[in-house]
Amino acid sequence: MEQNQYIVALEIGSSKIVGAIAEKSPSGLISVNQLAEERLSNCVRYGCVQNVENIKSSVNRIIHELERGIDGRVTQVFVGISGRSLHSEMTEENRGLDSQKSITQETIASIIREAARKQIKNYETIDIVPCAYFVDKAETPEPVGQFGSSIKIKANLIVAKPQLKLNLDRVMSFGIKARDYIVTPLAVGREVLKESEMSLGAMLVDIGAETTTVSIYKGGALAYLMTLPMGGRNITRDIMNGANVLEETAEQVKKNINNPLDPNNVDVIDIEGVKSSDAANYMAARVGEIIANIKQQIEYAGMTDADIRTLVLIGGAAAMPGLPQKIEEILKIKVRMGQYPQSLNITNHAINKPEYIQVFSLLACGADMLSAGETCIERHSFESPMVQQPVVEKQKEPAEEPKKKPKRGLLDKLTQLAKDLFTEDNEPEE
Repeated sequence: MEQNQYIVALEIGSSKIVGAIAEKSPSGLISVNQLAEERLSNCVRYGCVQNVENIKSSVNRIIHELERGIDGRVTQVFVGISGRSLHSEMTEENRGLDSQKSITQETIASIIREAARKQIKNYETIDIVPCAYFVDKAETPEPVGQFGSSIKIKANLIVAKPQLKLNLDRVMSFGIKARDYIVTPLAVGREVLKESEMSLGAMLVDIGAETTTVSIYKGGALAYLMTLPMGGRNITRDIMNGANVLEETAEQVKKNINNPLDPNNVDVIDIEGVKSSDAANYMAARVGEIIANIKQQIEYAGMTDADIRTLVLIGGAAAMPGLPQKIEEILKIKVRMGQYPQSLNITNHAINKPEYIQVFSLLACGADMLSAGETCIERHSFESPMVQQPVVEKQKEPAEEPKKKPKRGLLDKLTQLAKDLFTEDNEPEE
């Protein structure tokens, strides 16, 4: 009898670590009930692990917390990778062909693997994402099966400073295997953006504690990715420095202003000894700077504002009141808040929150990457179902109806094939 598969994912951010478990049935239904998190302080800077031993201990505690809710132990995890140095670099690969033979998936995968070996000075290649295909100089969405004398593939190398992945490797050296590293912005884009949005032009903006990641999609593929060294903590520190208060106080002030991005219409009250209108001025100025930097990425991607039809906003700092409206006002682009992946059924309402979109996306991608019969958990008793012990609340709402996952096109299939081959190569050397 075919057994359920279990997927475990970890997302290590600047302000917290989140771990979660998903259960995939033989029919393909993916349910999430288990989640644990631990807040961080000065252990991760701009998404890059600084204190390896402290993070290792935190990850251990999260894994043990997750194991309390299952009849088994975690043996491997999918680990999200993101951070200040993570960005895309466009590359091209050309190859002559025998015009008497049709192009195969193996041909495409071989060319993509060759492109992934290109070295970017001072950076390590983490992943590669095909963007466009040209057969005999004519762009085509589906090169497989065609005949031609030459093929060109444009692709985005996803690169980062070697220290980013090296310290994650060190964290994961405590005994539980990292099944694979998944580029978090790519996972979120794949699971949260609609296919129509990626085709017409979409910008995914993740505003975290210390970084803001901007991913731009056009024509159904990733066109650009950049991580900016600014986020919600910059806003908190502006209040802290301007009002001469501790960071904890500044954080409370930030969360309790009713209209923080419109200083002229904010309710003038005293919050922890700080005048709300003063704090709103600090916040509005910093948010204006962040939005200006987000807008600049469109130009760096070689596009104009007209090329972007939708902006999807996620991240802890994205919950600031009035932020979507302010971005729409400045960028003149329709903004919507990101929702968790439609392929997942979040059965515990206490963890069904926008702040967990990243780890949910990692679970969804991990579920697709597991081979038949593979699992991330060693069960003590296969006859026993997963023990339902929500980390946040014990009361569990009835499961929602499963949501159908959208079909993926040839580009996604080739991207996954290239990723599998890329992983087998153990990544190109520096």
